[in-house]
Amino acid sequence: MIVIGIAGGTGSGKTTVVNKIINSLPPGEVAVLPQDSYYKDSSHIPVSERSKINFDEPAAIEWSLLVEQLKQLKEGHAVEMPTYSYLTCTRQPETIHVEPREVVIVEGILVLTDPKLRSMMDVKVFVDAEPDERLIRVIARDCVERGRTPQMVLNRYQEVLKPMHEMYIEPSKKCADLIVPQGGSNAVAIQLLTDYIESRLAKSHR
Repeated sequence: MIVIGIAGGTGSGKTTVVNKIINSLPPGEVAVLPQDSYYKDSSHIPVSERSKINFDEPAAIEWSLLVEQLKQLKEGHAVEMPTYSYLTCTRQPETIHVEPREVVIVEGILVLTDPKLRSMMDVKVFVDAEPDERLIRVIARDCVERGRTPQMVLNRYQEVLKPMHEMYIEPSKKCADLIVPQGGSNAVAIQLLTDYIESRLAKSHR
């Protein structure tokens, strides 16, 4: 099994990179553990307070569960991955059954910030993009998927996203083995990454 960590700022193109890796490999060969599934449950917090939750700091993630489930996959056991609703800021009763695969991708803005998780990765990738490009993508996504207005997104960017990016996400770039500039549109970097994965898989099958 090869474990790949893919980090980068909000709206940098991480999902695009993940999808291109999945599409370049045989069907059923990749399992994905998104960091977003492991946000701590906030059902005990009053609804009026949940809008103040900072999703862009490491303290928001239940790292111990993510590490444990990755460990289980590496040992050949299936796991029940949690699901999380951004609309209610709560962990959902439904889980997603994840089987061990040849390639496991751990993806999210903060996945290179946790030392224990980082130590379990064979390849660490940071997807980079210009701040204005990321902001445009975040506005488009949050207005459609999360019911926010452009002004709400801009306020959140100034108050939370930008300072948290500078404090936690950008410094984690130094932990990466591969930096992918221009986000998901960098075909050469993505090809290099998929070629490396395929060569690793070929060696493990000998």
